[in-house]
Amino acid sequence: RSDGRSIVACAAYRAGEKLECDTYGKTQDYTRKTGIEYTQIFAPDGANPDLLNRQNLWNQAEQSELKKDGSIKQEARLAKEIEIALPHELNKRQRQARVTELCQSLVKGHGVAVDVAIHAPHIAGGSDDRNFHAHILMTTRTATGQGLGGKVRELDRHSTLKKIREEVA
Repeated sequence: RSDGRSIVACAAYRAGEKLECDTYGKTQDYTRKTGIEYTQIFAPDGANPDLLNRQNLWNQAEQSELKKDGSIKQEARLAKEIEIALPHELNKRQRQARVTELCQSLVKGHGVAVDVAIHAPHIAGGSDDRNFHAHILMTTRTATGQGLGGKVRELDRHSTLKKIREEVA
């Protein structure tokens, strides 16, 4: 964020969508991006249904980290990202099932909203044709019936990240 980057732009790129960033007043259009195999947003039971919309989710994340005077907190962390390689031996359905299981586990374990995008390899650009991978963006705040709530500090702990890595493995 201190470099002027937006979590809305990040989410738009990962999902290959066009999103409007209310905080920076910019349109982020990545609808021409190819290789996006699957996208989904997960949230806890009882969470505000608006959080299941990418535009709403990430704009709320941006808004939740503004100062009281409405200015941008440059040091604020809006999301935690995990990028995972997926075994190329899995078919599309199996990749989706594995990623869905992991995302549901993250939601259940931490009470956050999770936005995932599975990307296929870009073999035309010389990439390895086995490079299936998933981008998982987690909010740093709980997902509640009213929207985004309090900070989830456990996601900053090394032990939590180690546990997530073990689950991925």
